[in-house]
Amino acid sequence: MNTFNAGSKIKEIRQLKNISIDELASRSGLDINQIEMIESGSIMPSIAPIIKIARALSVRPGTFLDDEDTIGPIITKSDEKTEGTSFSSTNINNTNLSFFPLANGKSGRHMEPFIIHVTPTKNNIELSSTHEGEEFIYVISGSIEIKYGNDTFILNTGDSIYYDSIINHKVIAANQSSATILAVVYIPE
Repeated sequence: MNTFNAGSKIKEIRQLKNISIDELASRSGLDINQIEMIESGSIMPSIAPIIKIARALSVRPGTFLDDEDTIGPIITKSDEKTEGTSFSSTNINNTNLSFFPLANGKSGRHMEPFIIHVTPTKNNIELSSTHEGEEFIYVISGSIEIKYGNDTFILNTGDSIYYDSIINHKVIAANQSSATILAVVYIPE
């Protein structure tokens, strides 16, 4: 599993743009302490704070996962997938989603496609997310539970869902069993 440290890239970009942590907190709507902890690598942020920070820094969220940009098409062969990246809103011990990006290096993209392994959470911790854009999820194997606003949906292998991600949502493993999904996150400019 990749030790993913978006924090170092966030800090590097913030400093290159001469933006203070206070200013980044103000622009993103996040707490200063949360940004400091993300930049130091002591917490792994969920996708929602990554999107807020990316917007505040005027970069796309994939910037924190990519090493280089390519103008042409990106092909990801099944045996060439990058290591997974885990996100959590509190700390690494509560992580239940491992992301495998499928478009690393594609410059100017507006969609973020991932294969995500969803495992049951420890201590039944379920962290929700809300951010601009839309999401599409297709269940490759297993079952997941989507909590979307006040509704709950169970999706099994072959099922899909498309929703506005501005509504509070969370993805968890259903039946305390692992699942694998294809997720595409669209973030408007």
